[in-house]
Amino acid sequence: VPFTDLVDAAKCVVKALFIREKYINRSMQSFCKTTAHALQELGMKPLDLRVYDDIPETPNMPLDAGYGCKMVDGVVHVYTKKNNMDKSTELDLPYPDLKEYIADMNVMMALIINGPVKSFCYRRLQYLSSKFQMHILLNEMKELAAQKKVPHRDFYNIRKVDTHIHASSCMNQKHLLRFIKKAMKKYPEEIVHIEHGRGQTLKEVFESMNLTAFDLSVDTLDVHADRNTFHRFDKFNSKYNPIGESILREIFIKTDNHIEGIYFAHIVKEVMYDLEESKYQNSELRLSIYGRSRDEWEKLAQWAVKHRVYSDNVRWLVQVPRLFDVYHTKKQLANFQEMLENIFLPLFEVTINPHSHPELHLFLEHVVGFDSVDDESKPEHHIFNLDSPLPADWTEEDNPPYSYYLYYTYANMTVLNHLRRRRGFHTFVLRPHCGEAGPIHHLVSGFMLSENISHGLLLRKAPVLQYLYYLAQIGIAMSPLSNNSLFLSYHRNPLPEYLSRGLMVSLSTDDPLQFHFTKEPLMEEYSIAAQVWKLSSCDMCELARNSVLMSGHFTQNAKSYWLGPSYSKEGPESNDIRRTNVPDIRVAYRSETLSEELHLIIHAVRTEDSADEEDSLSMGPLPGQR
Repeated sequence: VPFTDLVDAAKCVVKALFIREKYINRSMQSFCKTTAHALQELGMKPLDLRVYDDIPETPNMPLDAGYGCKMVDGVVHVYTKKNNMDKSTELDLPYPDLKEYIADMNVMMALIINGPVKSFCYRRLQYLSSKFQMHILLNEMKELAAQKKVPHRDFYNIRKVDTHIHASSCMNQKHLLRFIKKAMKKYPEEIVHIEHGRGQTLKEVFESMNLTAFDLSVDTLDVHADRNTFHRFDKFNSKYNPIGESILREIFIKTDNHIEGIYFAHIVKEVMYDLEESKYQNSELRLSIYGRSRDEWEKLAQWAVKHRVYSDNVRWLVQVPRLFDVYHTKKQLANFQEMLENIFLPLFEVTINPHSHPELHLFLEHVVGFDSVDDESKPEHHIFNLDSPLPADWTEEDNPPYSYYLYYTYANMTVLNHLRRRRGFHTFVLRPHCGEAGPIHHLVSGFMLSENISHGLLLRKAPVLQYLYYLAQIGIAMSPLSNNSLFLSYHRNPLPEYLSRGLMVSLSTDDPLQFHFTKEPLMEEYSIAAQVWKLSSCDMCELARNSVLMSGHFTQNAKSYWLGPSYSKEGPESNDIRRTNVPDIRVAYRSETLSEELHLIIHAVRTEDSADEEDSLSMGPLPGQR
C-alpha cells in the first residue's frame, strides 16, 4: 500500500475505533483491553475497563432512592425529586444525543466506502488469513502436543456457553412432542384456554383439531425448518406454531397465558436440568418484551419467580421484537415513544425503588442485557437522520429503521446503567441480532453501540467493517445451521474465515426446536462444524473459550473458575490450559497478531504527525514571528 494511502487509511481506522470507544465507555459495556491500551498510546484518556466480576453483592433489597423519572424525546430522564421534575433537579446521567449519534454514523458510513481504506483493510484481512495458515503449518503439532499433556481436560469437559438461543425454541422437536403427549395424558381436563368467554380444556382443544395423543408425531408437529423456509422468514416464524396452530404456541411456549405459562416453565426447567446434567454447557436464553403494555415486565418476572425458572447454568437476555408497525396498525400503540416507555420505565422504577416490583428486582439479577430481533431483510422505507420524527411524533404506519430502534435502546440502556451503578446494581449490555441480512448500516450501528452481536454474516461483504470488528474484538455469536436454513448455505458460511483471521467468534444454536435433532444441540453445532470445516481440537476449544469470554455475568468469579484466575488480562498470561484446553501458543499468536495490527496503524498515524511537526519546524518562523 502506498505510504500516503496507508496513513489515510490508518487515520480512518483509528477514528472509527475512537467512535466505538466513546459509545461503549459511556454505556459501561466492555471494550477490548488490547485495543484500549493501543488507543491510549495516541493520547486517549485511560478507560474505565470493567469486568463482569465487579458486580456488587446486594443480599438485602435496597430502600427507595426517592428519585422521579419521565421520558423526554424518547430517552428516560431521572430527577432527584418526584414532585419537581425539571432541569434543576435532573441527575447527570450522560448519553450521546441524537445529533452526535447521526454525525458519527455519517462519518462511519463515509469511511466504509472509502476506496483506499477498503483496499488497505482487504489486504490486512488477506494477510491475517495467510499468517494463520503459516501459524498452523509451523505450530499445529505443538498445539496438539500441549493439549495431550493436560490431564483430565478435553473438548467435552471445557465450559461452553450458548450465547444466542431463544427460550421459546430452546427444546428440540422430540422434547416438545414428548411434553405435549404427557400433558394430554396427565391433564386432559385442565382449562388451558378461553374461547368466546368459555374455558376450553386441553382435551377439547385437541378434539377441535381432530387429534389424539396417539396421532401426534414429529411430522404432524411440523416445527422443523426445511428447504421451504430458505429466504422465507414469514414461513420460518410460522414454524413456532405446533401443528400450524397458534393456540398451541400460546398454551405451550408462552409465559403469559390462561395457565400463567406453567407448561412453558416446565419445558424450560427440563432443558435447564439437561444443562445441569451435562455440567459443562451453559445458555443465555432470550425472553421477549414487546412494549405493548406497561405490565409486561411484571408478568414476565412473576412467571420466572413463581415457577422458579432458575438455574446456575442459565442467564437471561431480553429481546425486543421490532414490531411497532404491527402494534400501531392494531391500535395498540399511539406512537413509538409509548413503546419505549412500556419497555424502559418499569426498569427505571424498579431500580429507583426495588420494593415497587420485588419480583422484577429478583428477576433482573439474572438478566444480562438486551437484544433487538426481527427479520433484517424487510425493506426499510426511512433513512435515520435529523429529519426523522422524534419517537413521540412517530405515528406513521411504516416501521422505524433498524438504527432508530438501536439508538433509542442504547440511549435508554446507557442512562439505566449509570443509575444502576449509582445504586450498586449490575449493568446491562446490548447484544442485538445484526448483519444476518439487510443493509450494511445495521453492522455500522452494531459496531458503534453493541458489546457483541449475533450472526454478522454480512461482514464477509464489508472488508472495512470486518477489519474494525477484528481490531475491536467484538464478539460474534454465529449459528451456521440456522443460517443454512434461512439465509446462507453451510459451505458458504464465513465462520472458518472469521476464525482464521482472529475475529472473536463463537458457535451458538439460535433455535434448537427448528434446526437441531439431538438432546445436546450445542454439541451438535460443534460436531457438524468440526466435520464440515475440518476444525482441529484447538480450534474447537478456542471457539468454546470465546463463548465464555463473550457471555454475560454468571455467578461471582465463575469465569475465573472456568477460564483461570487471570482471564481478564492480556496475552498468554490470561490463559490457563488446565481449564480451557487452549494451548498458550494459540493465545499468544492471537494476542501478538492483534498487537502488531494495532501498532501498524498507530505507527502510521504517529509517523505522519511527526512528519507534519518536522515540516512546520523546517519552514522557520513565519513573517512577524521571531
